[in-house]
Amino acid sequence: MFDGIIETVNLNIATVRKTLQTNDKIRDIVFGKDSLIRQKLDDNEKLTELIQVVPNETEWQVYEHCAVVTRLYAIYERFVEDLITDWLGLIPNVVSHYSDLPDKIKNTHREGVGRLLLDLNKSRFKNLSVEKVVRGLLYGVAGNEPYELIPDAFLLHEQNLRKDTLDKLFAEAGIENAWKWVINHRDIKNFIEEIRGDQNTAEGELNQLVAYRNEAAHGSVDQILGTQELLDMGDFVENLCQALVELVTYQVILKHAVIGQAREIGTIRQWLDKNKVARAKISAVTLSVGETIFLVKETSSYCLLATIESIRDNEIAKEQVEITTEKEVHLKFNVEAKKGLSLYVIS
Repeated sequence: MFDGIIETVNLNIATVRKTLQTNDKIRDIVFGKDSLIRQKLDDNEKLTELIQVVPNETEWQVYEHCAVVTRLYAIYERFVEDLITDWLGLIPNVVSHYSDLPDKIKNTHREGVGRLLLDLNKSRFKNLSVEKVVRGLLYGVAGNEPYELIPDAFLLHEQNLRKDTLDKLFAEAGIENAWKWVINHRDIKNFIEEIRGDQNTAEGELNQLVAYRNEAAHGSVDQILGTQELLDMGDFVENLCQALVELVTYQVILKHAVIGQAREIGTIRQWLDKNKVARAKISAVTLSVGETIFLVKETSSYCLLATIESIRDNEIAKEQVEITTEKEVHLKFNVEAKKGLSLYVIS
């Protein structure tokens, strides 16, 4: 549903990781103490030329630190704005009448349009026209044309995307308690427990990223993070983005359910982790190998799209199974799952 933007995040962070690891290995070669390596370097003209132009080791690490924290924050901020933009683009498809939108969305839209009209001469809004800014609101209020929620009206934030600002942005776009979802997400909980040893919180991790980024932007760096610390920061950003994309996916499913385009078809009663097989109780649906379904549990901040790789009904492998009354089947997925997840389909 939001595959494109999360894939972009993962690709960008993978590039940051590779750059960090490459730099670290080059520094180890250039500044290392291994005499054999030093001899080989001295015997290679190209490598000798390289050594002559490398910066001081500490200064190199300062620039790397600044580049990485700035880039990671930019990846995170762009992701949040793209995710909210895509979400706002989907809303008119599932809430047909503007008057049926939550008051918070309508209020944010109206106030945002007003601010945009005042600031339309600023360079950041050069691609907007008065007609485009006003049209969506006019159509919505009049109720006689398909309305549009212009994303710029919802993304007029001046603060860094710390927890409270992030929560506010999502709430004004109609998604409450975004941070509650984040801190309950399995990847975030695992990061805090396994990588940080419960010595920090998700809010603390995000605050550190923002603080390091601001220091880098203003040219005053008090602490240089090492390679592993920067790699860990990249992992946190990746996990945070994954949590948020699952949150918005879940909200889309809820919207579709209200208008009868999504429904719960069963629950996982047992999860066989080794084989990625679920014993699920299913009712009133036809399932096929290759079909996709959503695995959902709000209290666990879990919402993943899963592909059915195989089906076993009464221990018989089937390409398709038509279920008219509630029964148990074994479903093999391409992703991890767990006991207690609900299964949803969108028509």
